[in-house]
Amino acid sequence: MKKCWLLILYLSIGATLHAQQVDIEGLKDVFKAKPVKFNGGVSASSIFYDGNGNTGRDPFTWYLQGNANANIFGKLNLPFSFNFTNAGSGFSYPVMPNRLSLHPTYKWISGHIGDVSMSFSPYTLNGHQFRGAGVDLSPKGNWKFSAMAGRLQRAVAYDSANLNAMPAYERWGYGFKTVYEEKWWKAGINTFYAKDKAGSLTKPPDSLELFPRQNLAIAYEIGIKPAKGMEITAEYANSALTRDIRNNNKEAITTGNGYMRKLMKGNSSTVQYAAFKSQLNYSFLKTTMGVGYERVNPGYTTLGAYYFNSDLENITVNLAQSLLKDKVSMALNIGSQRDNLDNKKESTTRRWVGAISLNYLPTDRLQTSLNYSSFKTYMNIRPQFDYINNVNPIQNFDTLNFTQLSQNASLNVNYITKRNEWQQQSLNVNATFQDASDEQGGVVGKGNSSQFYNLATSYGLLYLQRGLNLVFVYNLSYNTIARNDFITQGPTVSANAKLFKKKLTTGLSSSYNNSTAQGKKQNSVLSVRLNAAYTLLKKHNINFSLINQYRSVLNRGNKRDLTGTLGYSFGF
Repeated sequence: MKKCWLLILYLSIGATLHAQQVDIEGLKDVFKAKPVKFNGGVSASSIFYDGNGNTGRDPFTWYLQGNANANIFGKLNLPFSFNFTNAGSGFSYPVMPNRLSLHPTYKWISGHIGDVSMSFSPYTLNGHQFRGAGVDLSPKGNWKFSAMAGRLQRAVAYDSANLNAMPAYERWGYGFKTVYEEKWWKAGINTFYAKDKAGSLTKPPDSLELFPRQNLAIAYEIGIKPAKGMEITAEYANSALTRDIRNNNKEAITTGNGYMRKLMKGNSSTVQYAAFKSQLNYSFLKTTMGVGYERVNPGYTTLGAYYFNSDLENITVNLAQSLLKDKVSMALNIGSQRDNLDNKKESTTRRWVGAISLNYLPTDRLQTSLNYSSFKTYMNIRPQFDYINNVNPIQNFDTLNFTQLSQNASLNVNYITKRNEWQQQSLNVNATFQDASDEQGGVVGKGNSSQFYNLATSYGLLYLQRGLNLVFVYNLSYNTIARNDFITQGPTVSANAKLFKKKLTTGLSSSYNNSTAQGKKQNSVLSVRLNAAYTLLKKHNINFSLINQYRSVLNRGNKRDLTGTLGYSFGF
């Protein structure tokens, strides 16, 4: 493991030094630029809440955010950002919501210091926040480098009185990525290693199945451009995960690639996974098409990502085309996904997805779009009781074939009914439809389907000289679930205006809607929203918003919620 890191470090330093060149012309500009130049912004906001809606919200919450950049002699940038809040102050988190970060840059060198995140690959390090340091190097030439090191999560002690805060071990991680790119091809490798500190957390209950872990993930990528408009990319990744580093059984990894066993010495709890992804894209004239394939082994896990989908095989095909002098654009996507790749599950699921999008702009006043997608899931289940109750060793078991069907369609039409130098009026109609059903044995049973219809119609009036915008909206939703029917409908009226030479922006809106089930009223909601924002001396901005909502629910009485927000921002 140490030899691998030393080799990577040696290659990166050597390539970086080879790429450096003395910029004589750049030295002349240093004496002409200002020694230090600052720019950035700070914003603060507070939220007040009062009501009897039993939402569980805090009565007062504040946020403080900011970013600043110091430019030194026009060459070195030192950006800095922070984020503080009292939201959730009564809980402990493996990754705190409060953040401090610094991102200095100089020519082709970019640094990341503090509470930051980086991404190398979807299969290794992918957007995980850490407290530490990272660097991106993009020198002139063909090489690109990235590296990081820091604490991925802090230790959180087990608290039986607060089950919402899950315990966690302190975890540290390290990673490196390098890519070499030519005009027609590129190749790269990235690696990520993380390990928990076993002594950072007292033993939690066994029911949580929480153990200190370690992980080594390596991904290889390659891309070629064999012809004009054509690009082929592929990525292969391995991830070795030790589920419990305290395991005294030092049995090495017995499965998977040999080089992984040499790089990370595991134990009997160590498992290894693989993932592969490829994509072919080809563009010619006004047509773009692509084919993709992805396979992720069951259980694939990397500690460099918060969430990961595994045990899947995806095949995708996409096509995009422009017609009639770009007045019509069409996009088509078809895909298939299946799981149970190792045939160890009792059920197998296969999904088919198809989507089409059509946009038509016959004139500059009329815009239309149509979208449709279909989703089908096939499940093949073998009940366990067939095995439990079996008395015939040669009996052929029946399986339960189960299909889920889903369709989505939407139509949007926007038409400018009037337009001149004083005003503009427009009509917008949006209709959506969703259908979901369960099919077994080729038949959709009663009560196993649902449909959702929504129609939204709005008319807007924009008075250009006065800076006034009026919008009238009416929404209607109809939903059927099994044998039950639900209807929700109501109007919304809003007005927005810019006053005092456009320094003050104000808005007022009100909406009312009610819901019925089987023809009987269930609830009604009345909302009034007010907002205002004022710009002072071009750099100061004060904003305020107020939401007052009244709800009447059948057999539950009346509820009221009042939320006010006050904010200030300053740019320099």
